[in-house]
Amino acid sequence: MAKDPKNTRKVVADNRKARFNYEITDTYEAGIALTGTEVKSLRQGKATIGEAYAGPSGEEFFLFNAYIPEYLQANRFNHETRRPRRLLLHRRQIDKLIGATQREGFTVVPLRIYFNERGRAKVEIGLGRGKKLHDKRETEKQRTWNRERSRLLREKG
Repeated sequence: MAKDPKNTRKVVADNRKARFNYEITDTYEAGIALTGTEVKSLRQGKATIGEAYAGPSGEEFFLFNAYIPEYLQANRFNHETRRPRRLLLHRRQIDKLIGATQREGFTVVPLRIYFNERGRAKVEIGLGRGKKLHDKRETEKQRTWNRERSRLLREKG
């Protein structure tokens, strides 16, 4: 019996506001270039990516403003908490993301950081366009209606 790969992921940080603020069209899985203390801190599950974003810097793609706290047992060999971290993507993916952000007005938003089944730290990034206020209201109305509908169905039967 094959295992479901979504169940073997250990989610470290989740950007819950991203799908509310952005209309996500494509998602990509990218590796992250981390130091040893960053990996140990991620394994403790204390990272936040609420204000993080991804963008090009030269020919590479970086994750900016992601907060990974210092690993307390590492004393002087610690890392900077908000340093830019290089994303490991294929050249074709980088070119597509750079083109979308520069020409079409899209934004690259990190959706979650997790460890895959092999124990590698990965980040799921989404290519999205910012929602207007009326779109956000429509999303909230739809979410409220779904919640109310499920409550009514539970009561009925």
